[in-house]
Amino acid sequence: MLSTDAAHSLGDALGVPAGPEPTEVGHGFYVQQVDAQRRFERSWREVQDYLLAVLSSAGVDPIEAEELTVLPGAEEVLALLEVRAQARSGRWDLVVVDCAPTAETLRLLALPDALGWYMDRVLPLQRRVVRSLRPVLGRAAGVPMPRDHVFAAVERLHAQLREVRDVMTGPDASLRLVLTPESVVVAEARRTLTSLSLYGYRVDGVVANRVFPAGGDAWREGWVRAQAAQLAAVSSSFGPLPVHRMPYCASEPVGAAALAALAQATYGDTDPLAVLAGEDAMRVERSGDEFVLSLALPLATHEETGLARSGDELIITVGAHRRVLALPSALRRCTVAGAALRDGRIRVRFAPDPDQWRAL
Repeated sequence: MLSTDAAHSLGDALGVPAGPEPTEVGHGFYVQQVDAQRRFERSWREVQDYLLAVLSSAGVDPIEAEELTVLPGAEEVLALLEVRAQARSGRWDLVVVDCAPTAETLRLLALPDALGWYMDRVLPLQRRVVRSLRPVLGRAAGVPMPRDHVFAAVERLHAQLREVRDVMTGPDASLRLVLTPESVVVAEARRTLTSLSLYGYRVDGVVANRVFPAGGDAWREGWVRAQAAQLAAVSSSFGPLPVHRMPYCASEPVGAAALAALAQATYGDTDPLAVLAGEDAMRVERSGDEFVLSLALPLATHEETGLARSGDELIITVGAHRRVLALPSALRRCTVAGAALRDGRIRVRFAPDPDQWRAL
């Protein structure tokens, strides 16, 4: 089990020390708390050294320069590289990742797509310009120009993050939402499910945490009724995903034994580690003379969903989240004929462009 959460609470929950390397805490059960600083040294040092040289030439204090050159969100971003490394190591039957809270995780999972847009369009142009003008700019401005190894480091980081996304969106991977049965939390979880689907991540279940058992005084009965209403809404909204109810324990469950008992109470006879099969997040199908690209967007509404085409890309927006999809070769030679959002999927119709198809 691996945690990317900067709060470093995995070891506390298990009641064992969790370090930067996988440590066995039970028969065949290992835990790891990612050391983002060490990952930073391996993945970002060449870029940071260049930025430090630029700031030094501008007279910035070395200590301040060190702080200014830290990659924003570095701990979470570089922790994902460890997920990739462990998933591809071949050492494990299963890798369970404990992620940071919702907002941070969504930004993190959207990063490979966002960085990919920059890497594919902006960086090659910058690299060519800098290579051509490096002698002139270096002498005129007195600022060191980035060498090829700096660009190579950025490209390497981008490739690694792409691999992270491939691992986490692959057929053997899924995400599981954890919520408490409260109206504000449930509303956020609905938006999270839609956003995760937008970026191509598959959710295979929901865990409702801290569910009050029935009985007791009037105060607890009030919570039981309120939670029952929210749990009904969760089952209705997230269906057909299974909803697992995790009881509110009489004492804090700390340690492997207590957590195993809690898992048994939550999952019963079902396998908590099973990845449930589901429909493809995105698919392209032929429909008569047209092609239809469809993307899963559960719980999305027409009012919050937007669609646009820019060249060879399709831009889909849901609320505050946007995904830029590079169109397959066949669809690049088509025009958008229409779109509809129904049954939890957005379907975009493409009609072949006669001029482009005739030219082949």
